[in-house]
Amino acid sequence: MTTSFLAACRKQPTDAVPVWFMRQAGRYQPEYQELRKRYSLMDIVRNPRVCQQVTSLPVEQLGVDAAILFSDIMVPIEAMGVTVEIKENVGPVIASPIRSKADVDKLRHLDTKQQLPYVLESIELLKGSLSVPLIGFAGAPFTLASYMVEGGPSRNYVFTKQLMWSHDDVWQSLMDKLGDMIIEFLTAQVKAGAAAVQLFDSWAGSLAPADYRRYLLPTMKRVFSALSKLGVPTIYFVGTNGQLLEPLSESGADVLGLDWRVPVAEARSRTSGRVAFQGNLDSTVLFAPWSVIEEKTREILDQATMEPGFIFNLGQSLVHHTPPVNPDTLRRLTEFVHDYSRSRLGAGRN
Repeated sequence: MTTSFLAACRKQPTDAVPVWFMRQAGRYQPEYQELRKRYSLMDIVRNPRVCQQVTSLPVEQLGVDAAILFSDIMVPIEAMGVTVEIKENVGPVIASPIRSKADVDKLRHLDTKQQLPYVLESIELLKGSLSVPLIGFAGAPFTLASYMVEGGPSRNYVFTKQLMWSHDDVWQSLMDKLGDMIIEFLTAQVKAGAAAVQLFDSWAGSLAPADYRRYLLPTMKRVFSALSKLGVPTIYFVGTNGQLLEPLSESGADVLGLDWRVPVAEARSRTSGRVAFQGNLDSTVLFAPWSVIEEKTREILDQATMEPGFIFNLGQSLVHHTPPVNPDTLRRLTEFVHDYSRSRLGAGRN
């Protein structure tokens, strides 16, 4: 099995910078488009054989160094008793948003083995078939809470932040329940065969550093402390995170996702070498001419290869766009990252 990804997560030397792409399975693939004519997103998630096929496709097609389980962050939320509908081109919609302590008290404890056996079966199938490590994942507390409290996607998170600021006890109770769920869910994934885990906190970047430290960091420390006992790397992705790098690096995660707004060298300096990084190409660059993609990638790798502990990825997920990203571009980018970083790292050892 290719292990450069796991080594980079642990800040160990590698011969080349490993690569994977967030949302590397999806709409840009003709094969996925064909499957979606027969299956909804949740149908794929709940069918281990189809989930195995979709998860494996990018590894076979792009040559990436890790696979990530094809799923959705709301899967365990349904199991906690929240009615969720994944609406096409909208996202998760919650039938009864959580707004009170009584609503939080109704949330059930998650038993992954009993309630979500298909997730574990998918991982077991993938563990036996993949040539690269499999990343398990879960939504992180603030992002999950934002959907649960707002009732769906939001631009400003008014209800979520008002709950956080106005009802600290209710907010903390919600964080405690979500933290417990995440620990249970990811522990089960690792036991089934996931070689690393990633938490997606896409909307936590809407918080000011002081609010992040007060209302979210204690929960993240508890979650990552529990996950550290599993012996696998942990990755923490927070969207638009430049202002939060310092507190994020104190969370206990092994790897931080880095968007394109902060250079790798600056991120390393600001976090005092506490973490490895994953990123940080602007996804929209993939629609530019190859010369621009190569230039931007060189700029990242010239800094990233100065010391161990970097995984090449996007600063956000693959952009949904018409026409979609060309798979040949992603394959060529993967090859370029491998070849260019190998030459840089080889020169550094000579």
